[in-house]
Amino acid sequence: MSSSTPLRIGILDGDDIGHEIVPAAVDIARAAAELHGVAIDWKPLPIGARALQTHGHTMPPETMDTLPTLDGWILGPIGHRAYPKGPNAINPHPILRKQFNLFANVRPTRSYPGIGCLHDDVDLVIVRENNEGFQPDRNMVAGSGEFRPTDEVTLSVRVITRTGSRRVAKAAFELARQRRKHLTYVHKDTVFKLSCGMFVEECKKLAAEYPDVLVDDVIVDTFAMRLVRDPQSFDVVVTTNMFGDILSDEAAGLVGGLGMAPGLCIGDGDVAMAQATHGSAPDIAGRGIANPYAMIESTRMMFEWLGHSRNNSGAVRMAHSMSRATTAALADAQARTGDIRGKGNTAAFTQAVLRNMKD
Repeated sequence: MSSSTPLRIGILDGDDIGHEIVPAAVDIARAAAELHGVAIDWKPLPIGARALQTHGHTMPPETMDTLPTLDGWILGPIGHRAYPKGPNAINPHPILRKQFNLFANVRPTRSYPGIGCLHDDVDLVIVRENNEGFQPDRNMVAGSGEFRPTDEVTLSVRVITRTGSRRVAKAAFELARQRRKHLTYVHKDTVFKLSCGMFVEECKKLAAEYPDVLVDDVIVDTFAMRLVRDPQSFDVVVTTNMFGDILSDEAAGLVGGLGMAPGLCIGDGDVAMAQATHGSAPDIAGRGIANPYAMIESTRMMFEWLGHSRNNSGAVRMAHSMSRATTAALADAQARTGDIRGKGNTAAFTQAVLRNMKD
């Protein structure tokens, strides 16, 4: 794809603060695209609680029909816990991840000065398997991975496959090769001898194919402790679904909270989904104080990924400009939101990023 071919990008606001932070991310992406001459065909699409009201479904057919025609999309946080019970009020997350085989959830953690980080010089990425594991909404084709045969007993099934383990490990090895060439795989094969054992086996097999990458393994509880004590010792970390979900939230706590926790969902296919790690925060929705950093950075990651996968150098330059502008805005206490020791709000931070947007 040349830089002149428009990238087709979906805009899915999600719920609650999603209606504030997704437009902020889109405004910044638009400015960066204009700066670097990147053509983008934006496609707003209904999803979530508002879609249930307007289209009768949280995941309307028109949205599902359009997504395969796109290069990527920005997905705002989903407040599915507040959805009413019913067949049309479903959680879109697992559907999107499974439908488009977005098996790798890339979650970076980086410290910035002045925002309340517990450690300086943190720069790591957790690559979390996205489509199997313990989560019952994504580890079965039909039925549920969690069930209650009697009132006194509940069973949860964990699904680990060689294919799932190998493909997420490969994504992590490729990322490590682009960064500091250090990969850590995290597991609990001392207890889960077969399931974590299979994950470890696949990581070890792949390590032989990446002789330039330093590889080590850490038991998950030890990793949780070391993440607090010496996060600077890690570069790229790969792990299974639930471990990755928990550990990436812990990592976010080191660098200012979930407002500083971006994410990108990718797979073997041609699409990418920008999705911040945090939830929809209904308690602060509509107040204009939500931290848009994670959504902005998730969007930036998507354009960088698309730039490389589409051979679109303009999109790569666009992502670099977004990164520099966001870093500059984070240095401005008047622009930063209150959760990261600032005196600003969503609009102030967005405007600060836009002011700092340079070639």
